[in-house]
Amino acid sequence: MTSYSFPGRWFGGLALTLGPLLVLAGLLLRIRFHYFFPQQLAAYAAHPALLVAAYSLFTAGMVVLAPAVAALARIIGRTHPVWAAWGAGLVILGLFTRTFHGGIDHLAFQLVRVQGLDAATRAVADSYGAWHLFRTPALAIMAGWVVLAVGAYRSRALSRPRAVALGLMSALALGTLKGTEVPQSLIAVGGLCYALVPLGVAVLRDGPRPTRRAVIGMVSLTVALVLLFFFGPTG
Repeated sequence: MTSYSFPGRWFGGLALTLGPLLVLAGLLLRIRFHYFFPQQLAAYAAHPALLVAAYSLFTAGMVVLAPAVAALARIIGRTHPVWAAWGAGLVILGLFTRTFHGGIDHLAFQLVRVQGLDAATRAVADSYGAWHLFRTPALAIMAGWVVLAVGAYRSRALSRPRAVALGLMSALALGTLKGTEVPQSLIAVGGLCYALVPLGVAVLRDGPRPTRRAVIGMVSLTVALVLLFFFGPTG
């Protein structure tokens, strides 16, 4: 029996630090293009590598934010478990929706590559409002960031300014092929970085240094994942 709780110090600290930065990097890479889907598709047609990198970083950030939110909820839950459960539950549910949108974005870009820009734009326009199960939690993530921010402030996991900054994530646009809305998107994700990155650094520093065995294992796993990404079946 141990006192371990997911995601743990190292995984949680890294997620808190890297998740917001990945999302910010994705936004900055596509900031020069209009945020609506016809302009995003046209941007992909003209700059495919740039748009793939932007959307990949953004979606990767959303995935990494899931353990980051779990790490924050663990801190909140020490004194306010109800706020932690509802806030983290709603946010993570919404993160699934954003990841689902990442898959739609990828398919839309492939339509541009295979069928051309005009055909892809018509296909996305004609199907933009189609219902799907993962559209239902869209409002959950907006409310979830506010609930999580209140819990973080009440539990003193975050100071008042950082808690307010975290709540600003509720303003980040949600949907298919959403680019960077200026200044709305930058304010929301800038607030996320201000709230979580310092917390991630503090979590990483709060405890003994990792053993040599742990460092070797972490480095080996990272190298294996990088090699799989570039040289695996889909790389």
